[in-house]
Formats: sequence, structure tokens, C-alpha cells
Amino acid sequence: MSQEIKVVRGQPTDEELAAVLMVITAQAAAASLASKRSQLRPEWNAAHRGVRKSFEHGAGTWRRSALPHPY
Repeated sequence: MSQEIKVVRGQPTDEELAAVLMVITAQAAAASLASKRSQLRPEWNAAHRGVRKSFEHGAGTWRRSALPHPY
């Protein structure tokens, strides 16, 4: 990513230019991260959620549902 920055007025020092470039770089990185976050797949819609164990049926299943599973 190579872009040209031109000073049109004043004579900034090297430190001032470095500070401005750091701010611009940080804002560009934050914008890039924000766009990536919006493209992430939400966890509730993840594929592994659809591959869970089905519910048991029958007498006593409500009580057994609170016990730890012996996976």
C-alpha cells in the first residue's frame, strides 16, 4: 500500500510528519479490522451448532438433562 502524502502549507518537522503518519496508519488499520469483523460469521450460526446431540425422549429425561454427560 503505497500512497503519496504532500505537505501543502507549513514546514513540519520529521517528528510531526511521523506522528501524522502514525495516526493515518492507525485509522486505516482500525477501518480494515472493522470491515473484517462485519464479515465474520456469527457464532450462533456456526456449522458445529447444527451437529449437536439430539434430545432424548422418555420418562426421566428431564431429570437426566441436568446431570453431566459422559462424553
